[in-house]
Amino acid sequence: MVNAYSFDGIIVFVLLTICTCGYLRRVPKLREWFFSEKKGFAGIFYKASIIGTRLSLFVAISCVVMAFWLAFLR
Repeated sequence: MVNAYSFDGIIVFVLLTICTCGYLRRVPKLREWFFSEKKGFAGIFYKASIIGTRLSLFVAISCVVMAFWLAFLR
């Protein structure tokens, strides 16, 4: 179990947010509704989706490394 207030928990939360926003960006209806704001608090999701699509290889490798870390080294 990952504690939300630990460094591991923050990394997992950020990676899951980036992966989810990158995936949801490919859905046309959600793209118009969810990622229309580019500034403010809602802009965080837009920026996470941009990171998820542009750095998809790095994000995927980070997810695999974090899963290995949590499963075997923790």
